[in-house]
Amino acid sequence: MSYTYDYPRPALTVDCVVFGWNGVALQVLLVQRLEQPYMNEWALPGGYVQMEEELEAAARRELEEETGLKGMYLEQLYTFGGIGRDPRGRVVTVAWVALIDLNRYTVPEGGSDARDAQWLPMDQLPKLAFDHDAILDYAYRRLQAKILYRPIGFELLPEKFSFSQLQHLYETILKAGFDRRNFRKKILSMGILTECGETAKDVPHRAAKLYKFDEQRYRELEKSGFEFEI
Repeated sequence: MSYTYDYPRPALTVDCVVFGWNGVALQVLLVQRLEQPYMNEWALPGGYVQMEEELEAAARRELEEETGLKGMYLEQLYTFGGIGRDPRGRVVTVAWVALIDLNRYTVPEGGSDARDAQWLPMDQLPKLAFDHDAILDYAYRRLQAKILYRPIGFELLPEKFSFSQLQHLYETILKAGFDRRNFRKKILSMGILTECGETAKDVPHRAAKLYKFDEQRYRELEKSGFEFEI
């Protein structure tokens, strides 16, 4: 038996906040809108959820259609449903967050209803369409909080990294400084890094040792009650 509704219903969309790290600064992936509303303005990648589509599948599809990027770490962030957030009508959006090392992915290319797709520095962003400034601000504050108690920062780093790269990432995201020796001691004491037996190449200073994040070891420790904490 089919059913019909005799009252207006809101539309459902997904929007994706994609943070990237290039070794120097935190970047955000934005698309330039091809259509109204907000034509030619910058926005987060996203779009409408199809009737037979799961939310995460919709987020991944929109990311790939509008930027060409796929296969990244992705988690649900929050639901935004302000009444006036979309001039087209009553639209509720489920926001998602992705974290990537820019060197692992191809250069984004605008597609679908996106004229262009680009990485822009977090501290040099234009005003965004819809309520995307608020969504991005919420995502950044969540990143700052979660990076202190979950090892999500390693998603932004190359597979092999030095301690200076790791510390610079944390200092940039948290906008705070760490004592080099204390930071190194704290991380090493967790037992979740594996020394690669290699050193950094093409650096103007003494080559530093490279490490890998041992996710399997972290999962084993987590089961025994270990808590990641910076």
